[in-house]
Amino acid sequence: MHPLTKLIHDDMIPALGVTEPGAIAFAAARARSLTHGPIQSVAVAMNSGLYKNAFTCGIPNSHAVGNVFSAALGVVAGNWEKGLESLADVTEADNAAAQALVDQGKIKVTLSGIDSTIFLEATVTTETDTCTVTIRGSHTNIVSIIHNGATVFEKAEDHAAKPGEEPTPLIHTYTLAQLAEYAQTVPVEEIAFIQSAYDVNLALYQEGIDSPRTTFAPCLLRANGGKPVSDDVIATAQLLAAGAVEARVLGLDQPAMSITGSGAHGILATLPLYAAQQVWGLSEECLWRATALSYLVCMYIKEYSGRLSAFCGCAIAAGTGAACGLVLMQGGDPDALARTIRNMASSITGMICDGGNQGCVMKGVTAVDAAFRAATFARSGVAIDPVHGINAPDPETTMRYMGRIASPGMVGTEKTIVEIFEEKMG
Repeated sequence: MHPLTKLIHDDMIPALGVTEPGAIAFAAARARSLTHGPIQSVAVAMNSGLYKNAFTCGIPNSHAVGNVFSAALGVVAGNWEKGLESLADVTEADNAAAQALVDQGKIKVTLSGIDSTIFLEATVTTETDTCTVTIRGSHTNIVSIIHNGATVFEKAEDHAAKPGEEPTPLIHTYTLAQLAEYAQTVPVEEIAFIQSAYDVNLALYQEGIDSPRTTFAPCLLRANGGKPVSDDVIATAQLLAAGAVEARVLGLDQPAMSITGSGAHGILATLPLYAAQQVWGLSEECLWRATALSYLVCMYIKEYSGRLSAFCGCAIAAGTGAACGLVLMQGGDPDALARTIRNMASSITGMICDGGNQGCVMKGVTAVDAAFRAATFARSGVAIDPVHGINAPDPETTMRYMGRIASPGMVGTEKTIVEIFEEKMG
């Protein structure tokens, strides 16, 4: 298996709901699994990216939102062995029990600091036990478990490096041209597993269309002539992507296939390409190859920006990946891909992330439009000149600059967003 194939394969993870509430519930459930008796308290500390993303986000199998309720459901009904799908089996009775813990003031959530590197610490205390689970680097990467003062699990924090630190991520050892060559030449049977992302994400889209809770998805369906796929490729792509994103942020009961730790990234990196494949009459092989490049470009940018930051990675990183996938689908060469990246860098870089919520739908609609237009301009030889803005003569540096806008560039923005959230609570 090619190293890039393994990178994609290992990063594709089904996630029920937004990954941040899932991570909170997972950590709380793991800590609860090692304690006994009635819960006295649950204390969860997390970095600003987790705190912000889950702040008003829908929770699977619940009508509640946010960090506190995610932790409460995690200790009541979370199955940590299911990872980011730890809340798959929640019932109405579980919701009532979680609400009781919240009402009793037993769940406390605090902000550990303004940081784009994932950090989450959940402590569950009962009359007989205290257990603390610490996660760093990725949403389910447990680095330590301390039970009643004794360390019962510990691992090297090999995912904890901040953006730009050594060792160099595998993805950054490749040029854009090499990533495109891989996507075009890797044996198709080696990347056939990518089809599972479409199976998962299209089922999530359908859940959004069928749910009475969604509002944007039905509107976009009407705008697309009442059909999931029409002759309008952009309208089709916006419908499919936004329908899945809306279902996800509302916490509907279908997973997304995440990439770089985010279901929205996984949706934006795939479903616009599916729309193009359907409308343009292309093969599944063409779709899988374009998706491989889309994923890799998304990863390239995210390794610089950090997995959680104040810019909208689903629009900027995954949207840029999708734009490159669209160019590959139409036979574009590395120069066209480089032009595409400059067009995306100069358009939506800087779009804020104010958490996982319905605003993600509007951001997704905007990103899809930008991706198609950036790709169309690039295929026509039209692009922002490298001398302008955050563009560079080579696409690798442009992607690095895009990531730097998020981290460290938007650390102050993230702090302001969190302050606004806390002002709203007060």
